[in-house]
Amino acid sequence: MLAGLKVKRNSNPMPRVTTKPTKAQIAARIREAGERAKAEAQARRRAAADPARPKEIGGQKGPEPTRFGDWEKNGLASDF
Repeated sequence: MLAGLKVKRNSNPMPRVTTKPTKAQIAARIREAGERAKAEAQARRRAAADPARPKEIGGQKGPEPTRFGDWEKNGLASDF
């Protein structure tokens, strides 16, 4: 025999019977996981949303000029 090897005995005398999940069960698990992932993503988006910024006093009117690469103030334009 095999000397020195320990044999692990199952404490449960009844063998474990496992059944293969059906396609419907697999689809339900996938659907549930998708719903959890969607809820987590929405929570992350809400947490990462831009906080309310204070109103700018004395700033440029219209869209942010630095987005377009130039700045004009009192008729003087500068490009950067």
